[in-house]
Amino acid sequence: MKILAHFSLLVSLYILLDRSPVTGPAIAGFMLGLMRKTPLKMKTSMGELALIERIRSGWGGGIARGGGNLILGIGDDCAILRVPKGHELLVTTDFTLEGRHFRRDWHPPESVGHRALARGLSDLAGMGARPLAAFLSLALPGGTFGSRSGRRWVERFFTGLRGLAEAYAVPLAGGDTAESPSGLVLADIVLVGTAPVGRALRRSGGRPGDALYVTGELGGAAAELAAMERRGAGKDVSFRIRAIDSPGEHQQLYPQPRVAVGLALVRRRLASAAIDLSDGLSTDLAQLCRESGVGAELSLTALPLHPLALRAGNEQAIDFALNGGEDYELLFSAPAAVKVPRSVAGVRVTRIGKLVRGHAISLVDSAGRRRPLLPGGWEHVV
Repeated sequence: MKILAHFSLLVSLYILLDRSPVTGPAIAGFMLGLMRKTPLKMKTSMGELALIERIRSGWGGGIARGGGNLILGIGDDCAILRVPKGHELLVTTDFTLEGRHFRRDWHPPESVGHRALARGLSDLAGMGARPLAAFLSLALPGGTFGSRSGRRWVERFFTGLRGLAEAYAVPLAGGDTAESPSGLVLADIVLVGTAPVGRALRRSGGRPGDALYVTGELGGAAAELAAMERRGAGKDVSFRIRAIDSPGEHQQLYPQPRVAVGLALVRRRLASAAIDLSDGLSTDLAQLCRESGVGAELSLTALPLHPLALRAGNEQAIDFALNGGEDYELLFSAPAAVKVPRSVAGVRVTRIGKLVRGHAISLVDSAGRRRPLLPGGWEHVV
């Protein structure tokens, strides 16, 4: 959630101040090189001028094009984007902080890069926007490029980011890098998207009587994280979970943002309000209800629980689904008169409740008993 998205971006720029200045275009060109199918290999020791020359000679000045809407990308002080006629621009930003959002001894580098981009793509999906471009600011510990393992980590990070970017045709249009003052990996990604004027999905459009739906299955990301924690016990376990065998089996490591679903909801005029499920169903539903000025009733038995969550038992699976977070599914409401299909853009859709008058949010069990559902998901600032 980005209640203070602009503040987040300013803070990220502040903490990423470069102690050893290197030109933004040159480093951005380096990032583009790493995103190519053949990553730009770094020498053990490379000065600024040599780095710039290597980038310029290898990537033609760093101009990247993305479907005609990216007029000018890496290589200048700013990118130039073309907004399609009849559309408006949507912008989101997300931190990815080592020790807060990932651990290098648990998450393989490909996963860190993938997740950094997935977070922003999911925000665009929640508003029914089509991705236009990405901008990445990355702070790395001092000495990263002085070791083979450090260079390899960065290459693998961009391999993960590039794979997801290619899947959604999102060009990396610029960015910045710096030495991390904390010795930790810090990343901030900005995603820019477009939606037809006045048609972007918002959290504020829900009305009493609207049905509530979720995409996919819930609790898988939290269940996988719990399993990683059990296996890790302070040890480096990332090598065990490096391969992307199946995205559905690695909800924590390789979440799949529902961009196509969001676009379909807008195109087919199915949803009255929507939000992406990044902080947990209990927390994100509360945000949607607050913005719409309504309450909600959720059916406990209707929750679509991920198989990974169910392995922990039904009670724990429910807690993962309600409070675990990082599922990156979509929660949306639709007027009762709207017929919502069982799948949208090839993704399962489940009706889980309805919006009601007032402000109370309740969980209803199979016997019809109600209990309050309080926000129990991710807290960004504690």
